[in-house]
Amino acid sequence: MKKILLIEDSKDVRENTAEILELENYEVSTAENGKIGVEKALKIHPDLIICDIMMPELDGYGVFKQLQSNLKTASIPFIFLTAKSEKSDLRKGMNLGADDYLIKPFEEAELLDAIACRISKNDFLKKEYSKNMQGMNQFLNEASDYLNLEALSKDRSLQSYKIKERIYDEGNAAHQLFYIESGTVKTYRTTESGKEFVIGVYGAGNFIGQLSLLGDTGTYIETASVLEDAEVCGIPKADFVNLIHGNRDVSNKFIGMISNNLIHLQEQLVDMAFATVRQKTAKALLELDTKGLMKDKQHAGISIPRDDFAGLIGAATETAIRMLTEFKNEGLIAIETNRKLILINKEGLKKIAEFG
Repeated sequence: MKKILLIEDSKDVRENTAEILELENYEVSTAENGKIGVEKALKIHPDLIICDIMMPELDGYGVFKQLQSNLKTASIPFIFLTAKSEKSDLRKGMNLGADDYLIKPFEEAELLDAIACRISKNDFLKKEYSKNMQGMNQFLNEASDYLNLEALSKDRSLQSYKIKERIYDEGNAAHQLFYIESGTVKTYRTTESGKEFVIGVYGAGNFIGQLSLLGDTGTYIETASVLEDAEVCGIPKADFVNLIHGNRDVSNKFIGMISNNLIHLQEQLVDMAFATVRQKTAKALLELDTKGLMKDKQHAGISIPRDDFAGLIGAATETAIRMLTEFKNEGLIAIETNRKLILINKEGLKKIAEFG
């Protein structure tokens, strides 16, 4: 049962509105002024707040500002109530960031529709989506409904790629964001001397190409190539732009979903400057494991070309091979006959990654 806090100084309006909401199976708490309203909001953490603007003790604007400044209540949907004579004051409330407003006297249907809409939208923003094609499609479809957009494409399909196939090339027009449903993909940049600098290795549930779409050049800033047969879904740039710029809350949620590699990229750049090759090797193996690309002894590990692994740690291929051999001899990893890498001692690798 959803909880609603109604803050209204008029006893008749407060009681009548509370009765309407209770008949719709909402759990209703009431407050006769703004000060009491803030106290109750902090205590019960309602799913939605309806608040009059003109009240004694603390007006609606004050209530909203106080609740917005508290992390526990800042995300609660907030609907202002106002009389017709105060309609000009609504701009102030909406500029503060309120979700909606109702003008008294309001119709019952108008009240219930506004509440249902705001609760539904808030549920969407709090919802966690599974990291697979179904979850990604569900998010995009529900985001489309949230934004009232018909422009977001529907029924996005998967495209299969074989090993060594390129999904996109550095310098080509950036027209899609890509979601990896299965398989393994590497992204890399080519240096002036023609060598590959591997930026990252990604598996199922990860997005690639987002930095290119956010950039100013309009082109991909890297190449994406398949390490293990993959299924990938392309999301058109127009959809990406709508999700980024259409609404602040949707944008924040979407950015959180697609920013899977940004922290790792930042750490990788720092490691390139300061970490030893031994630390870089341990960190790269652990990162591959964190992404689900390394398995235990009973399952297949990752078969990554040694030059790609060398690019991942920013070292020569011979150096990367030597480090992997050292780790094998130390019992940290196993190297199968098919050259697949399997982690044996994660704790040992963690100590090397931290202390060298």
